[in-house]
Amino acid sequence: MSPTHLWYIPNTVEPGHRGDDAVAGYGTLEHSVDLARTAERHGWEGALIGTGWGRPDTFTVATAIAARTTTFRSLAAIRPGYWQPAHFASSAATLDHLSGGRLLVNIVSGKDNLAAYGDTEGEQAQRYARTKEFMRIVRRLWTEDDVTHHGAHFGVTGSTLPLRPARPPRLYFGGASGAAERVAATEADVQLFWGEPLDGIAERVDRLRRLSADLDRDLAPLEFGLRVTTLIRDTREEAWRDAEARVADLARRSLNPNEQLRGPAVGQQRLLDLGARGDVLDSCLYTAPGRYGGGGAGTTWLVGSAGDVAAALRAYASLGISHFVLSDTPYKHETARVGDALLSTAAVAG
Repeated sequence: MSPTHLWYIPNTVEPGHRGDDAVAGYGTLEHSVDLARTAERHGWEGALIGTGWGRPDTFTVATAIAARTTTFRSLAAIRPGYWQPAHFASSAATLDHLSGGRLLVNIVSGKDNLAAYGDTEGEQAQRYARTKEFMRIVRRLWTEDDVTHHGAHFGVTGSTLPLRPARPPRLYFGGASGAAERVAATEADVQLFWGEPLDGIAERVDRLRRLSADLDRDLAPLEFGLRVTTLIRDTREEAWRDAEARVADLARRSLNPNEQLRGPAVGQQRLLDLGARGDVLDSCLYTAPGRYGGGGAGTTWLVGSAGDVAAALRAYASLGISHFVLSDTPYKHETARVGDALLSTAAVAG
């Protein structure tokens, strides 16, 4: 299977996301399109566009970018509850049709400011049960006529979309809890992992494959992806010097290391706990950023020369990872740098 390589486009109102230096034009369509076109020129298939209340609407941003690009694929993050399944299925099918099949979807079930957009917060089991039902209804609407479903969380009666995608958009999904993994095992096309060391990824891949069999998955085999920050420089020494300087700056600006990140998210906690094993795991996985405010994909970094990071990605690929969602800041500069270093020469294709 040929690997999929995606980048990241920040979807925030204020500039400075993860230290990005872009200010002029930030938040405009021109800025987002410029990042997407830069990704096209430098070998990326597309990019993840994040979601959350307080950000611009992700699906609107993805639609606008699709109209101004030719090959770029948005991995648009969406939340059940913000969307009803039939409304989302129709919107996604329409965008996929208008863009020539270029939509990817990242289903997000993590906590958000739900009350602000009229949703309610349930227990973890309820939240993931709702996500599972949402994904199943959306798939049926993309592939069937006259869909009727009356479940615990959603219902549709005699529903047929005016447009159905020739090939339904791939559904990416994240989450490390047992409840999340059961959803991934039966409903997702791609399970995304944060930047864990190889042994942790191997264990999770094995468990999810066994779960897929135990739960009688009726879709194509589950695929796996890695969402991680990459800090690449011309030499290994330069990369580590810059990484350590960046972490030192994070430390100076962090009054309460880790405090803002600790909470119920199992996947985030797994990353934070890696620091107890050492600052550097495997060949070049840097855990120190997590101590000083790096969250999500910014908690651990792959650091080194292009060859070092390419070798690390090949090691993940050997475990079954075939989707890579990478990023670093400044976003535009690193879109080009990392693309040229890793993708244009097919350095990670093997």
